[in-house]
Amino acid sequence: MSRIVALFILICSIAAPRPAAADRAVTVFAAASLRGALEEIAAAFPAPLSLAYGGSGTMARQVAAGAPADVVLLASSDWMTWLETQGRLHATSQVVARNRLVLIAPAGAAPLSEAEIGRRLGGNGRLAMGQREAVPAGAYAMQWMQQAGLWDGLQERLAETDNVRAALALVARGDAPLGVVYASDAQAEPLVEVVYEIPAQAHDPITYPAAALTPEGAALVAFLLTDQAQAILADHGFLKADHGS
Repeated sequence: MSRIVALFILICSIAAPRPAAADRAVTVFAAASLRGALEEIAAAFPAPLSLAYGGSGTMARQVAAGAPADVVLLASSDWMTWLETQGRLHATSQVVARNRLVLIAPAGAAPLSEAEIGRRLGGNGRLAMGQREAVPAGAYAMQWMQQAGLWDGLQERLAETDNVRAALALVARGDAPLGVVYASDAQAEPLVEVVYEIPAQAHDPITYPAAALTPEGAALVAFLLTDQAQAILADHGFLKADHGS
């Protein structure tokens, strides 16, 4: 009799439904500038999220190499287009937020004009920004400097970082007198001051496309476009997805 019971239990355990995919954490590879906003969104999302941050170029390359992510959320449509050509996307990407570019200095600094940037850097100071080849904020910053005629005078005075939050930290610590970051980054750090609003027309539109890499990731991409998630992003200094360029 005990053998029959044991066999019955074994059959039931094999036939029992496995835990739903929603029970596991949805893994998100995201641009570093989304830290903070995504953590608040994670608290509101009905499934657990596992969040990994870095420069958009780094995140895109890791996904293309097969990193186990469910959603990729970048600060560059160019990197998302590249990722699409690698055949890794489960669904078409959606723009979920936008942003602005600003020039920052340590807290308490006075506003300045483009013509005063060199003087504010002084003899040895460097301008902190994301690495122009891999970090979208760095590429946007270079576009602005080229458009404004500042590139030739500043390209040898840059402190380029692996992601935009690292550039923010250099200015916050006083290691760099100026930096170029997103408006949302500046809002998140009380130790810096916005000293110049970079004109939006001086660089490509700053968009944040998100794409599902698995069926499990599709629900999060849809949630990012809800009023609840859009309000969280706006509270953190981002522009809403439907905001004009």
